[in-house]
Amino acid sequence: MLQALGLVLARTLGRWMPDPFVLAILLSVATAALALAWTDVTPAALLDAWAGERGIFSLLRFAMQMCLMLVTGHAVAHSPPLLHLARRLAAVPRTGAQAVYLVALVTCSAALLHWGLGLILGAMAARLVGAALAARGVKAHYPLLCAAGYLGMMVWHGGLSGSAPLKVTQVRDIVEVFGEPAPFAPIGLERTLFAPLNLWITLGLVVLLPFLAALLMPRRPELCVEATEYGVREEADAGPEPAVACGPRPWLVRVLEESPLVSLLLGVPIAVWAWRLYAQGHGGGVLGLTPDALNLTMLLVGLLLHRTPLAYLRAVERAAPSCAGILLSFPLYGGILGMMAESGLTARLAGLAGATLGAELLPAGTFVVACGINLFVPSGGGQWAVQGPIAVRAALDAGVDPARIVMAVAYGDQLTNMLQPFWALPLLAITRVRVGDLIGYSALLMLCGGAWIGLLLLLA
Repeated sequence: MLQALGLVLARTLGRWMPDPFVLAILLSVATAALALAWTDVTPAALLDAWAGERGIFSLLRFAMQMCLMLVTGHAVAHSPPLLHLARRLAAVPRTGAQAVYLVALVTCSAALLHWGLGLILGAMAARLVGAALAARGVKAHYPLLCAAGYLGMMVWHGGLSGSAPLKVTQVRDIVEVFGEPAPFAPIGLERTLFAPLNLWITLGLVVLLPFLAALLMPRRPELCVEATEYGVREEADAGPEPAVACGPRPWLVRVLEESPLVSLLLGVPIAVWAWRLYAQGHGGGVLGLTPDALNLTMLLVGLLLHRTPLAYLRAVERAAPSCAGILLSFPLYGGILGMMAESGLTARLAGLAGATLGAELLPAGTFVVACGINLFVPSGGGQWAVQGPIAVRAALDAGVDPARIVMAVAYGDQLTNMLQPFWALPLLAITRVRVGDLIGYSALLMLCGGAWIGLLLLLA
């Protein structure tokens, strides 16, 4: 039954779901058509709103923040100390079920710190653990291991790198998405990420998901597909990357590129800044964390772990191609935002949501809507830019705490990542599996996680 579900979902998503960039174009056209049909805006005014500073160019800073989150997390995950740790952990499990539990726990825990770190570290853990088990003759189902390595994307938005909660801690970030004047005061992380509701939901997922994933391990060894069947085997520790053949390098250039001292020239000022932020509470401390502060922190961690500027640059270069979807899609999301604000479509949709759901059901209803929107806008930051103004406007009109709505959007965004292949692409490249191999397992775990989230949203 589970394999049949995976096959159906793989055919549906793999064959019929267009690339997210294509979906962003179609969503732009649909927004324009709805605005023209439902509001009094003129085509010329709508075009100006789409192409203006408050439209297609309004989220460029936001897009760069998301790109830096991806590449800095990727670089930390590919650092020699974390690679060594991952290989040590790969030798721990003695059964397939233990292996699945370990991989799921590692990726979920890492994703709470940083979504890019959780995504890449989960993929690496699945590959290394799968190869180690095969080398020791321990039967394990490799596609399930890979699905476990993707589970971090179902908890990340309740962690420290969650786009929606981080983008409401400062007036500047609120205005970037909602326009001036800011419709609500900044919301500190004590009301979102560190609120009791999020702690219950997120920690519950971290406890529940690895346990459920382990239960899915086939009991009959003949049903297990090993990592070796995907061409994945144990690898020796990789040495330093060979230098580009362009002739002898002057000694001064080699010292600058390969010396930890140069990394320290950048790392020491960042370390002083980090001490003031995290230890002395300057700027609000952890509760005032912003996307910029998180990116600067991850830059420091990456520089320290890679030691030399050239090694860190190579790690970032490996991650940079993954930013293509963000760079192309975010300007279109900005255009959608501009058209909705200029035409009054945001206010109309917010009023419709508030009148339909009411104050009591608004958080749960927002969560359900967010689950669907994420299939078309796979970026958490992009989804916040598109859905956030509507959802928060509805909350303010209904007298609902906007912090609860921020997290409802976050939960919906992360949940249907288990059906959305966009963020799975780096994992598929590392593990060599196909999306249809793991999506049946991730879909089943998504249903269990969704039930937990929906129940607590209704009871809160």
